[in-house]
Amino acid sequence: MHTIKKDLQLPSQTLKLQGKTRTLTAAKWTETALGYVFLFPSLLLFGIFLFYPLVQSVYLSLHETDPRGRVASFVGLDNFVAIFTSERFYKSLEVTGLFTLLTVPTGIALALLLAALTHNHLKGMRIFQFVFSLPVVLSVGTSAVIWMMLFHPSVGMLNYMLSLVGLEPVAWLTDPRWALLSVSMMTVWMNLGFNYIVLLSGLQSVPEEIYDSAKIDGSGPFRTFVQIIMPLLSPTVFFVTIVSIIGAFQSFGQIHILTKGGPVNATDVLVYSLYQDAFINFRFGTGSAQAIVLFVLILLLTVVQFKAFERNVHYQ
Repeated sequence: MHTIKKDLQLPSQTLKLQGKTRTLTAAKWTETALGYVFLFPSLLLFGIFLFYPLVQSVYLSLHETDPRGRVASFVGLDNFVAIFTSERFYKSLEVTGLFTLLTVPTGIALALLLAALTHNHLKGMRIFQFVFSLPVVLSVGTSAVIWMMLFHPSVGMLNYMLSLVGLEPVAWLTDPRWALLSVSMMTVWMNLGFNYIVLLSGLQSVPEEIYDSAKIDGSGPFRTFVQIIMPLLSPTVFFVTIVSIIGAFQSFGQIHILTKGGPVNATDVLVYSLYQDAFINFRFGTGSAQAIVLFVLILLLTVVQFKAFERNVHYQ
């Protein structure tokens, strides 16, 4: 009798387990579908404003277009061949690289210095933190107009300050020797607010116990910052570096307002060269090909940075 009862119970238990499994599977599918429902508005916006333009750029890069942007003929890789055989492309690439070297290390170092100086809890530090964060609220156009006034050859503040110390005025935006440096100065200031906020947040996330332990061990402020705080801050610095380099390669607004790529193509970065080909000369195929090349360059540069430098980042 006991054997018969056990044999009868086994199928019922199996049916119950199968029922629970089906219920869990149905709940999982329902939860997944609900997640996609909530994601759909974001996916729709990404599709319209990101994925569709990307696909359209690839399509246009393989075609020649008329001045109205309509496809005229299929040219294959001719647009890419024209880019890589053009001296202007390599000159723009050189200018972009120099612009990145002038802006990224300087901007990060200055923001890190200001964050370290204003990290303490002394009275009045909130005012300095507010002032150093201000550039983040200004648009590129507003920042460029402010600096255009500062760079003015006759009534600009910079040349006035030079005259006070007996130095000759500088043609900041019209001299090829100074134009890229001038735009770089403005870009460092413009990005200072974002870099400062991110790095200050990273410093504030370091526990106070670490500072207290370093003081007990007799470590000075400089040694504590270099040997203890910087490794803990390395993920934040790495993030700021990646974002700053990508931003430098995509810089356009300040160059368009201040110099328009001049003088003598001294500030003709890749994005501005792309803009001139597509929207000034109406060569949308060549402009799209340059956009694809720029995308690939930024992607490769980001991958190289992750492979080369992420090993030195300490996440714990």
